[in-house]
Amino acid sequence: MSSTPYRRRLFAAVVLVALANAASADDPEGGTLQFSKRCLVVQNHEGCAIAALNRDGKPDILAGPWWFAGPDFDRRPLRPAQESADYLSSNGDHVYDVDGDRWPDVVIGGWMDPGIYWFRNPGADDLERGVLWERHLLKETRDKNEAYCLHDFDGDGTPEILVSCWVPKDPLVVWKFASGTGAALTLERFVLGTQGGGHGYAFGDVNGDGREDVLCEVEWYERPPGNPFAGPWAFYAEAALPHPSCPFVTVDLNKDGRLDIIWGKAHDYGLYWWEPGEPKSDGTTTWTEHLIDKSWSQAHCLAWADLDGDGRGELITGKRVLAHGGRDPGGKDPAVCFYYTWDPSESVFKRHVIGAPGEDMPINPLGHRMQIWKSTFGKILTSVCVAGVIVSAVLALPVISPAFAAEVVVHVAPTGDDAGDGSRAKAVSDSMKGN
Repeated sequence: MSSTPYRRRLFAAVVLVALANAASADDPEGGTLQFSKRCLVVQNHEGCAIAALNRDGKPDILAGPWWFAGPDFDRRPLRPAQESADYLSSNGDHVYDVDGDRWPDVVIGGWMDPGIYWFRNPGADDLERGVLWERHLLKETRDKNEAYCLHDFDGDGTPEILVSCWVPKDPLVVWKFASGTGAALTLERFVLGTQGGGHGYAFGDVNGDGREDVLCEVEWYERPPGNPFAGPWAFYAEAALPHPSCPFVTVDLNKDGRLDIIWGKAHDYGLYWWEPGEPKSDGTTTWTEHLIDKSWSQAHCLAWADLDGDGRGELITGKRVLAHGGRDPGGKDPAVCFYYTWDPSESVFKRHVIGAPGEDMPINPLGHRMQIWKSTFGKILTSVCVAGVIVSAVLALPVISPAFAAEVVVHVAPTGDDAGDGSRAKAVSDSMKGN
């Protein structure tokens, strides 16, 4: 962690809108979505999320102390702004209706702050008046938390909180929402992995048994049949990764029925995909590594979404800058943001620019965390929100048809009904960020 003075920790929030396909240096034949940029605010917070916070069916952005009401993204207060000479206590924003009143709330955790908190959405009238949201403590947990993720492990419609701790030997822990004393809400601790966790996480069926496993820096954990919270999961170390992205991605790229692993070195040069081979006789998985890109460093967060409407996903990522005070390899290089398309005929990824160095975009002076959200609202709009790569909040709107948008998987603050008004925001919000 650095000791850079607070005055340098001012980050610009920017809205990006895709305009058209055009040629670029990374894609000389054209086909790369181009984006316009609009600065929303300059602030020192680095998290972000997308949700219909006022339940009007339009996507809003929230970023630390502010939320921005769509479609014009007018700035509204959410919580007190924190001034800090270094890392903020909050390392991301996560949307979930915690108290079940049909208004999307915000859940946050921190790097060194052991508390997990939620901010209660005050509802229509107070949102309009600009009333600050009430803060409530869910649980005092532990510090040294690299990333948080809301993920529904047991399929009951209520997400749990996975905590990625950057200390590799510390157990991998999941927190379940529960009732506390009186009307208070709290969290219950479940140790998913006793052998540690470390920097980075991903979800996917590693061994093809039809159950979703969890991958981490030091291993992968096999989900057991039945109740996922009956006891710690089985541990396998053959897919350990060196300080991977938060999160990284699993997807079947070559349609062979087995998931590939896409990951980046979060604090070094290198973006890769691992192809599974035939397992050994004892069931141990085997992998072949393929390089995607080694021209820029610190691919700290990855996301997968269909941006161009071709029915196939794209890899979305970008460079952190000055992580660990700029001591990482390439740590002081300019920030960039890319998406990569998969070419199945050549089995390679092809790079496309979202934000190039110096390309008319406010540069995050420290670029600490990175958080990417992807969502569909009202079955009309698909959007991608990025924080901490180049700017603190980015809303990217690819040019796609309403018919296609209706088919995109919802990953952020999904609505609880078919009207798309964000009234319940009940399901999983897969958020991404890291140290």
